Amino acid sequence: MTTPIVRQALYLEVADRLRTMIRTHALGAGAWVDEAGLTEQLGISRTPLREALKVLATEGLVRLEPGRGCFVNELTVRDLEQIFPLMAMLEGRCAFEAAQRAGDDDLRALEPLHRALQAHAQAGRIDAYYETNYRIHVAVQTLADNRWLSDMVDNLRKVLSLFRHKSLALPGRIRESCAEHMAIFAALKARDPEGAEALTRKHLLRQLAALQALAGQEPAGGAAAIDSPAVQAVQELNHVRTRSPGIRTRRTHA
Repeated sequence: MTTPIVRQALYLEVADRLRTMIRTHALGAGAWVDEAGLTEQLGISRTPLREALKVLATEGLVRLEPGRGCFVNELTVRDLEQIFPLMAMLEGRCAFEAAQRAGDDDLRALEPLHRALQAHAQAGRIDAYYETNYRIHVAVQTLADNRWLSDMVDNLRKVLSLFRHKSLALPGRIRESCAEHMAIFAALKARDPEGAEALTRKHLLRQLAALQALAGQEPAGGAAAIDSPAVQAVQELNHVRTRSPGIRTRRTHA
């Protein structure tokens, strides 16, 4: 007997919506989650919302505090130091496998995204740049066609969505990020797996170096490892020093 297709449970749809709200910072890091407001905004009851929040809690995106409610988590510098090297390795591998597997049509389909990225960078459209950047990362991941790798990247990307992207507003960073992406794309088109992997790793690790520098820490490679204007990129992290390990949650209402 054929098993019937079952519509995705409502709470899973709500969880997807909440992840998007966190990624786009409609729900900001450290914010108290207004359950009553969300039920009205999403047109749902409290039950699917609370089930969705439990899912997000297991993913590290939110924290449930008895008697206080739910808060969006925020990342410490130590979190970033642990996550970014993993993301560099995993996304680097995505680029490596994408360069091996992508066909001409696949790469042509990426051209409009990269043209849009350049246009947004030149015009200083931060939000539009950020969204296009996200789509490019996901597209390369898809071209790698490795579901095990993809699952690991997705899990870490969810957590990294807690980090704000205001750094792109600082002089030079958005253009630098765009140049890094264009270099990766050139390596993909050249069918250069090693080059695409190395450039992707560098792209991720330079961002980490910037975060460490602005948090008042010297990266593992020493001061010489900071070769980018992005070392000014994350002043919003100054309030999240390494005063304690792990993901932290503000305890005041937003």
